Amino acid sequence: MAQGTVQVTHTGTSRWRRRTGEYASLAAALEAASDGDILTVAAGTYRENLVVQRAVTLRGPDGSAGSVRIAPSDGVPLTVRASAIVQDVHVEGQDSSAPALLVEDGAPELTGIRVVTRSAAGIEVRGGARPTVRRCTVDNPGGIGIAVLDGGGGVFEECEIVAAGQSGVAVRGGAHPRLERCRVHHASGAGLSVTGEHTGLEAIGCEIYEIKGSGVQVTGRASAHLTDCDVHRTTSDGVTLDTDAVLTLADCRIHDIPENAIDLRSRSVLTLTRSTVCRFGRNGLSVWDPGTRVDANQCEIHDSTGDYPAVWVSDGATAVLESCRVREVPDALFVLDRGSRADVVDSDLSQVRNTAVSVSDGATAQLDDCRIREAATGAWFRDHGSGGTLANCTMDAVQTGVIVTKGADPTIERCTVTSPAEAGFYVSAGGRGTFHGCRVSGSGGYGFHVIDGCRTTLKKCRTERCARGGFEFSEEGPLVEDCASDESGGGPRTPVAPQEVPAVQTATQTAGLLGSVPAQQAPPSAPAEKAARASKEVLGELDALVGLDSVKREVRALTDMIEVGRRRQLAGLKAASARRHLVFTGSPGTGKTTVARLYGEILASLGVLESGHLVEVSRVDLVGEHIGSTAIRTQEAFDRARGGVLFIDEAYALSPEDSGRDFGREAIDTLVKLMEDHREAVVVIVAGYTAEMQRFLSVNPGVASRFSRTITFSDYAPEELLRIVEQQAEEHEYRLGAGTGEALLKYFTALPKGPAFGNGRTARQTFEVMVERHAGRVAQLPEPSTDDLTLLYPEDLPEPA
Repeated sequence: MAQGTVQVTHTGTSRWRRRTGEYASLAAALEAASDGDILTVAAGTYRENLVVQRAVTLRGPDGSAGSVRIAPSDGVPLTVRASAIVQDVHVEGQDSSAPALLVEDGAPELTGIRVVTRSAAGIEVRGGARPTVRRCTVDNPGGIGIAVLDGGGGVFEECEIVAAGQSGVAVRGGAHPRLERCRVHHASGAGLSVTGEHTGLEAIGCEIYEIKGSGVQVTGRASAHLTDCDVHRTTSDGVTLDTDAVLTLADCRIHDIPENAIDLRSRSVLTLTRSTVCRFGRNGLSVWDPGTRVDANQCEIHDSTGDYPAVWVSDGATAVLESCRVREVPDALFVLDRGSRADVVDSDLSQVRNTAVSVSDGATAQLDDCRIREAATGAWFRDHGSGGTLANCTMDAVQTGVIVTKGADPTIERCTVTSPAEAGFYVSAGGRGTFHGCRVSGSGGYGFHVIDGCRTTLKKCRTERCARGGFEFSEEGPLVEDCASDESGGGPRTPVAPQEVPAVQTATQTAGLLGSVPAQQAPPSAPAEKAARASKEVLGELDALVGLDSVKREVRALTDMIEVGRRRQLAGLKAASARRHLVFTGSPGTGKTTVARLYGEILASLGVLESGHLVEVSRVDLVGEHIGSTAIRTQEAFDRARGGVLFIDEAYALSPEDSGRDFGREAIDTLVKLMEDHREAVVVIVAGYTAEMQRFLSVNPGVASRFSRTITFSDYAPEELLRIVEQQAEEHEYRLGAGTGEALLKYFTALPKGPAFGNGRTARQTFEVMVERHAGRVAQLPEPSTDDLTLLYPEDLPEPA
């Protein structure tokens, strides 16, 4: 587009001045214009670096928004240093060291401007400038979307950052902008970044999403206030506060976050009001360090997609929740470390898979007038120095209401536990605790169960309709005053003789936290047996698998060792001891489960295993919530695998880096003992990512010594993925048309091989998509031929990611 002319309408009244004039360049028009003049720019591309230093109006022609392009080859395309009005122009910058639109002074009005650039910043405001920016769009994959610096300010209304190579909006150096109804998305840094002392940001009705980083980041003594904002679909934390940052969120929604929804550290302070936090992969609220504090009022935290507590408070931090609801999460509130504290008032904690409130490592929790429903454990005070107070709380439909262990010493006042499956209150392992005016009704086990001689105090406590008894004290220790039960025999006795447990328990009984462990049961009957295949037939199926050459060699070597050992025994010779337990390492979709199943069949065909069936489990199947329940779950899984293979997928999850928080180690210890005691009955295979399994074996030498060898499953090459698709097509009576094989090979070669790559699973999913696209194409044909119905063509491939 060629450069046009600029018409200047003068507002001066001097007789000697023309009222209008036309100029060949914008620079000339700006030089001739005075305050109040209107510069109407003809459509065209202007290769000029403009500086607006007077209070003029600069606009494109009526009805042709965006037809004026300001696009110099370098430098700042448009600089504004006055209270001017700029409307409906298109700004393009090419200089990576300079902003595309720079506002340095005055209170200009910028409306309908589109900035498309690869500059340091799309729009930069600095110094004393206070612009009003309305309905402007910034597309800057090379740098910051909007930067407000060095005391700058202004109001941004209905603006949109459609792409940013760094932060969407960056505020620092004492700046204080205000955003209203803006959208920030597809930024490669934080969506909103506010940094530095005396720096602040206010955002109202804004949406921040599709961010490759944190949605909102406030650091270094900065502050921000967000009202009615949405933050979602980030790759990192939703909101991050660090180093004395202050943030207020009111009526906001933080959701669909793969990491922490909100993470705050280093004396930061968050006030959260009438806001919702949901669908987060780690913690909903993650609060760390002395002086760090979150105050949440009338908020909802729900629908965790990961395996972490909804609210995590540690290292001396404080969290206050008032009139909040936490639901559908693995754990509701974890408070740990000396000096850490959580105060929860008039709040609901429900649908919690594990523990609603966990207090450990010297932390304190205070719950007043709270309601806990549908949780495995209502509150667990775990160890020495951990304590606090539960007052006027109710717990319903829980496994156990309150657990106190290992020297913890809470005060529980006027709390009611209704219909616990195992116990209302349970104290063991040196736990203490004072229970005053508490009540348990409808327990499936005991009301109060105190063991190990714990020095617990019970005053004016009541139980009713508890299946195994109101009070059970296995040893002297508890101090009991004015307590009563509706069970026969009146109130508690100290000690109470343990109830006799039937020698045989039926299959419908379950051994929970408080139940005695049943006698060793026979393993459940195996599925209806099918005729065992000969080892050659199973090895033939193994050989037919695509790729896995090194894996096949390893399995054949093991099989040969076992077969020769068996023949030596039959000949009266000594046979080398062949350990059969294996470690499988590699990415998902590389055939680990399939090979484990075939390995079991091979061992069964050689008479080494009775049935060779496969039992596949993961951490969730082995690790329980309560003391003792992990050993029971692990024993049950081992029993199901008797005569076959126990395949533990993602075994490294049993020994996480923060393993102090769970019972994964108990599962490992139980498994090691079972492998030793029943070495001929079960073959154990542990599997997972290569690096994680190396760590798992290094931190558990007892486990590593039980396994004979590690077999590594490599990622599939593009040619092998193509072969899998060809097999799928043949199995489902499809054929690859001309050029389809080459297109698939190119597709698999270009496909990203990151952590999400599914190997064989990806190949199968590719085939499924091709079949769907083929169906959509062929369904439009009036009378398709057999070739039409069976041939898959390159256009049926999925769109590249």
